[in-house]
Amino acid sequence: MQISVFQAFLVALFYYFAQSPWFIGLGYWILYRPLIAGTVVGVILGDPAKGAIIGATINLLYLGFISAGGSLPGDPALAGYLGTALAIGSGIDVNAALALAVPIGLLGTVIWFGRMTLDSVFVHWADRYAEDGNLSGVAFANVVPPQILLFVISFFPVFVAALYGPPAVKAVLDFLGASVLHMLIVIGGMMPAVGIALNLRAIARPQMMPFFFLGFFLAVYFKLDVIAVGAFALVMAFLVMQSSKEVLGNGRS
Repeated sequence: MQISVFQAFLVALFYYFAQSPWFIGLGYWILYRPLIAGTVVGVILGDPAKGAIIGATINLLYLGFISAGGSLPGDPALAGYLGTALAIGSGIDVNAALALAVPIGLLGTVIWFGRMTLDSVFVHWADRYAEDGNLSGVAFANVVPPQILLFVISFFPVFVAALYGPPAVKAVLDFLGASVLHMLIVIGGMMPAVGIALNLRAIARPQMMPFFFLGFFLAVYFKLDVIAVGAFALVMAFLVMQSSKEVLGNGRS
């Protein structure tokens, strides 16, 4: 399908919102996640179901995602927004879209490190305003220039890629043939295991693993869906917290 200028504008705008402090900071916690990004792009492009499926599949890669000390191993938001837009626009398979999203997420680190490097200039501006006792200047240096920079380096690349990218991706895949597309599908099908493995590595602690296996047995042997397992986990978490408080209370007494 051909992505219109307005649709590409919306995709790029939501990618900017995903990294901005607007919406009371909900951008990073909600719009930044590939599942939400894919769903939003699906709504924009008129296929919310496929968008949600692609976004959820990409999200598997980032189950163990963490950004500490200014480092960024990949950009989940760019993989979600641009990866889903290119996938739907090119009409490729979900697993092929997943293989396509990986390098896109890595390219997002260029935007991230560029943003962090250039933002350091505005810190010195704020320092000078602070030395003069100009609080409004400090607020200006911390909000206006950084957001203008973020909009420029995040909105325009995604807008151009979303608008002109799908035909290019489709042309390349048509040129490479069915064998390369099949290879991308196979690779994409294997990639969620990476995200799951990273997530297991984070929770692989003696005190956590019993809960993991409990959820596994509930899903596999008792055939409970995700909502039921989540509700069961919520009850278990409440009981564990209550028992921990009682143990701590008895220890103090």
